[in-house]
Amino acid sequence: MSEGPQVVTRHGEEVAVVIDIGEYRRLRGETPDFRKFLLEEPAWDDDLEIPRNRDLPREMDFD
Repeated sequence: MSEGPQVVTRHGEEVAVVIDIGEYRRLRGETPDFRKFLLEEPAWDDDLEIPRNRDLPREMDFD
């Protein structure tokens, strides 16, 4: 995985390529299942900061 795709040869002829499963799925056009992604507890960085907008909401005229 760290060195990229691996070429498999048979008698000196390239016959197959071994790639990361995520790359394989991307190439096949498979769409990830967001629910499954969340249930598998994705690896988040411990220092993940999500900035929040602290502005007051805009005023609405309901007349």
